[in-house]
Amino acid sequence: MAIPRTRLYTGPAILSYGFRPFFLLGALYSGLSIVLWLPQFYGELSLSTLFAPTDWHVHELYFGFLPAVATGFLFTAVPNWTGRMPLQGNGLLALVLIWIAGRFAVTFSIHIGWLAALIIDAGFLIAVAAVIAREIIAGSNWRNLKVLLPLTILTASNIAFHLEAHFNGVSDISRRLAALAAITLIMLIGGRVIPSFTRNWLVRENPGRLPAPFSRFDLLSIVVACAALVLWTARPESLATAAAMAIAALFQFIRLARWAGLRTLRDPLVWMLHAGYLFVPIGFTLLAAAGFWPDTVSPLAGVHALGVGAVGGMTLSMMVRASLGHTGQQLKAGLSVTLLFVALLVAAFSRILATFNDSHTGLTLHIAAFAWMVAFAGFGLVFAPALSRQRRSKTAQ
Repeated sequence: MAIPRTRLYTGPAILSYGFRPFFLLGALYSGLSIVLWLPQFYGELSLSTLFAPTDWHVHELYFGFLPAVATGFLFTAVPNWTGRMPLQGNGLLALVLIWIAGRFAVTFSIHIGWLAALIIDAGFLIAVAAVIAREIIAGSNWRNLKVLLPLTILTASNIAFHLEAHFNGVSDISRRLAALAAITLIMLIGGRVIPSFTRNWLVRENPGRLPAPFSRFDLLSIVVACAALVLWTARPESLATAAAMAIAALFQFIRLARWAGLRTLRDPLVWMLHAGYLFVPIGFTLLAAAGFWPDTVSPLAGVHALGVGAVGGMTLSMMVRASLGHTGQQLKAGLSVTLLFVALLVAAFSRILATFNDSHTGLTLHIAAFAWMVAFAGFGLVFAPALSRQRRSKTAQ
């Protein structure tokens, strides 16, 4: 007898599945927090946080926004992997409140102290990892335990971030460790869903060459990329790191090309997944260039390719697709969704370009910030009604 994946639930619709509150709150927080970031960057606003302005900005991307979206995705995927029922109601609400508490603790850490902020903030990822581990083990779905590795690294880097910021005055290694965890998560999950969704669409809409199945090459490309990221975390300016990043970029470009993304340009829901992943090898390429030609290319170009492009692009595309599919809507990108995707790409390319010209005072930085706000606050506005109401009874496929 199959294990049921849903239980009779009569509470608020937004607490019926993990993606609903975490996608909505994560997107709104990410989009609106950029309004606070630029005034801080220019010294026009001072928050009640013990973090330096740039540290607050980096921390809330990797340890505020990203964990919310990753939790929403995993709490939706894990029941499908294990056949067990999803976390709902009060249990889900408790995790949402822990996440919110972490955002307040970090932003107002002057008033509660650095140690209290660390404990409250780190508690969310620890709780999420514990829930996922429990579900995977209870469902005997051992092969998916690997998703706990980047979550564990992300948790460790969050704790290290607080410690570095307190004892050294600014974060350093923990920033890059967070990027390592985030990109590893993207390579693992992206390598699973992008070829799958692409194959499904191509079989139905554009028969012909299909994405290559997962092979030893994919595993090798992930190992090479992780090794390059480890080197970058420890020795970001060494020539050995630059060489490793160049090799990792080549492997990731080839991996992405094997997924037949160019054959999906008629469907924004599919090609945006490929576009988001494209910033992984772009980021590696720019970090390699910064190592070889430091006087010409800033390492911030690669950092923002990974952070804004890869993290932003993959999270937005996954949030849109999951929100449409799991709220009973057609898996079709209308005008509003397409504009969200365009805004994200504008934000990514503008932020990379800003590192080459006017990253501190110019128009390009403002364009990047505004486009990011449009992409994620826009997601919140577009999808809030669907995420807050019961699923439609039928989904047009």
